[in-house]
Amino acid sequence: MRLVDRMRMAWRMLFGRVSEGGRLDDELQFHLEQQVAENVAAGMSAEAARYAALRLFGNPAVMRDQTRSMWRWSSMEAMVRDVRYSVRALLRSPGFSLIAIAVMALGIGATVSLFTIVSSVLLKPLPFRDPAKLVMVYEHFLRSQGDGRNSVAPAVYRDWHAQTHGFEDMAAIRDYGYNLTGEHQELPEVVEAGAGTASLFPLLGVKPALGRTFTEDEDNPTGNHVVLLSWSLYQRRFGGDPSIVGKTIRLDTNAYTVVGVLPQGFVFPNMKAELWTPWGQTFKQDSWAQYDNHQSLVVARMKDGVSREAAMHEVEALQQRIHEAHAGRPVTEGALSVPMIEDVTREVKTPLMVLLGAVGCLLLIACLNLSNLLVARSASRRKETAIRGALGGSRMTLIRQQMMESLILCGVGGVLGVGLSLGATRWLAAHWKALPRAEAVHVDGTILAFALGLVVVSALLAGLVPAISSTGKSVMAALQDSSRSVGGGNSRATLRKTLLTAEIALTVVLLLGAGLLFKSFLHLRGADLGCTTDRVLTMKYGLPEKQYDTREKVAGFHEGLLERVQHLPGVKAAALVSRAPGDGWEGDNVFTIAEKPAPTYSLQYDALVRTVDPTYFSTLQIPLLKGRFFTAQERLTQDHFVIVSKQFAEEYFKGEDALGKHLRVSRSKEMEDFEIVGVVGDTLWSVAQPTKATMYFPMMGGGSNSSNATLVVRTDGDPMGVALPIQKQIAALDAGLPVYEILTLQQIVEKGTASQSFSASLVLAFAVLSLALAAIGLYGVLSYLVTQRVSEIGIRIALGAQRGSVLRLIMMDGLRPVLLGLLIGLAGGAAAGALIRSMLVGTSPFDPVVFGVMIVGLLGVALVASVAPALRASRIDPMTALRME
Repeated sequence: MRLVDRMRMAWRMLFGRVSEGGRLDDELQFHLEQQVAENVAAGMSAEAARYAALRLFGNPAVMRDQTRSMWRWSSMEAMVRDVRYSVRALLRSPGFSLIAIAVMALGIGATVSLFTIVSSVLLKPLPFRDPAKLVMVYEHFLRSQGDGRNSVAPAVYRDWHAQTHGFEDMAAIRDYGYNLTGEHQELPEVVEAGAGTASLFPLLGVKPALGRTFTEDEDNPTGNHVVLLSWSLYQRRFGGDPSIVGKTIRLDTNAYTVVGVLPQGFVFPNMKAELWTPWGQTFKQDSWAQYDNHQSLVVARMKDGVSREAAMHEVEALQQRIHEAHAGRPVTEGALSVPMIEDVTREVKTPLMVLLGAVGCLLLIACLNLSNLLVARSASRRKETAIRGALGGSRMTLIRQQMMESLILCGVGGVLGVGLSLGATRWLAAHWKALPRAEAVHVDGTILAFALGLVVVSALLAGLVPAISSTGKSVMAALQDSSRSVGGGNSRATLRKTLLTAEIALTVVLLLGAGLLFKSFLHLRGADLGCTTDRVLTMKYGLPEKQYDTREKVAGFHEGLLERVQHLPGVKAAALVSRAPGDGWEGDNVFTIAEKPAPTYSLQYDALVRTVDPTYFSTLQIPLLKGRFFTAQERLTQDHFVIVSKQFAEEYFKGEDALGKHLRVSRSKEMEDFEIVGVVGDTLWSVAQPTKATMYFPMMGGGSNSSNATLVVRTDGDPMGVALPIQKQIAALDAGLPVYEILTLQQIVEKGTASQSFSASLVLAFAVLSLALAAIGLYGVLSYLVTQRVSEIGIRIALGAQRGSVLRLIMMDGLRPVLLGLLIGLAGGAAAGALIRSMLVGTSPFDPVVFGVMIVGLLGVALVASVAPALRASRIDPMTALRME
């Protein structure tokens, strides 16, 4: 019989056994009657003819079995039989089944959710043409601390693009911001923008949904003002107008012609650009030619057949020549490249792997918990299992049947878990603000295949050990002994304790990791910014360069705004700064000390740069340690003065008096000297980073334009209460000027710790869930031990044992695996702490407080979980226990 015919027949037998069996009986009866008829025709009597025909045919039952064996798909039949048996068995114990399914649904659902995030962010290729060939190229400090990477100056990029040939093409990008002026009574708004060279979109393989991208003629400081809209802005602001191409919008009061709309779903990684303008137009003619204005990112596409190392060798050689040609300027000596996918995900790779490890521990704990439940279930069914074995069932058959139960529980839990993960994944992607490529996160065929594999692996982990242990030879003793503790009871108790020990150890690792991350988060939230944060409001604005084209106009707006705000009810003080404390590290600059200049750029010093109003330090109550503050007249003077932070003075002058020293800094076209006139207290600019040396320059003074500013206002009440009055004052000065990011300083701190808070909260949730599972497991083990030792406890009490001693006996029996798991877990937790060291701020991986709280908490939960079974054991009636025997 052909394989196809056999499979067709097996399918019929599997799902149409009755009809196929009837056809076989009819066929056999037909041939038997034919033989009888032939025998009668040969002269036999009817009885003799039937007897002879039966002898010729043989036993009809044997013939039926032989024929059916040719039709059967025996392995499939056995599987269907096992499924039916397992479903019936699980339905008879609905409480057990529901608990087991819930445990596995949580474990599998959480794991699938995190794997979806990891797969989408770290493993899935970028949505561009041949993404594996895309690299990010940086300028490189050859002798600096850290990895030495730096963004790229415009003149450097133009030289790379024109004079190197190892890459197929290069493109430059920078983030930008515009005031989008309201049209048709719409309010003005600040929109995040990207600036890209004409080569960017062809290099990425992105074609616009409408119109075209930029041309080379447009990509320079004097090119025509054109703009590309993102799909989201096109729909939100312009209602999906199909005739938008060719129309004009106003950005910073300048007219820009819409030349195209980017396709739906296009997002450049780690940017939230709602529109794009030509990169060259974001520079003035003088800054366009600068080699030390580091503001751009460069993406390049590798040529076929040319390695990244070979392509970079040419760029590095060119950069060294550029450095030598501009020895008097801060120009880097080298260049480096990083695959684009690695560059995009470098900030979240470690947190994602930590979270995936945490959820993996949770899944293992869930499997161990289910395994413990299955051991208890097999103990209650050991006689049934023994009888099935005695009646001919092989051990492999019994193991297969019990494994089928585990597979069904994990399968149903997996289906529910995948359903839970759909919502959980969307929630994670929406609320994890620092997650790159969030738009790419979704469940696909790869995720479903992973979930299926997870179900099979979980079923094996949870079910194999209980199935093997419950079908051993010791089970057969249940047929000869009516005692409930005879046979495999002791071995099963040991197995359950072993599983519990592993569960506790994994829980300890999770609890320690969660505790360290949570303490690190609390350290960040409680960080001292070095200034007052109580009742302080901040808001940002940017003055359009076309409208405010002189320093006098910019200063006039700042002066007028401060004058108006300081007279508002509820305002105690107001000032301006380029970036508020806690709002990020951006804005550093290299410098040398005029009294001891550095020989090369990489050996120059580096510090953050802030431009401030003279009243800034008093408004935020930042102490003056030496010297003086800026004066009001220095807003517009060309006097070159600078104030430095305490850390700056200690780091770069090492005990010398910083006052009167001169810093050589590039604030405009040339390196200029600035005299230090004051030293102030340190300010924390990023709560997730250590304090950094800072230089303060007068807003509008010493070559600074400062059209972008942050207004900081200290109030005597709710700071949000003055937000609207301040906005009205800004509108009175310039009705078309929008403000954005209206936040209190405390909200800025919360925003800066959001990523750490999110990671710590997730790991803590997993740890608490694992602790609950461990407590349930401990309760189950002790309850099982009490049930197994009813007669022993009864005899102890009958012989005079005090009930208190019985209570201690049972509790110590439960605490032994807890203590052993605790010791193993402490070692694993110490190793885990070392692995997450880079995620900890102000917290040691071996923090004694975290370890101590975790130990006390775990032992407390273990004692609570042990009390009920131990009390039940101490209250056993000896006579009742002996009668049960």
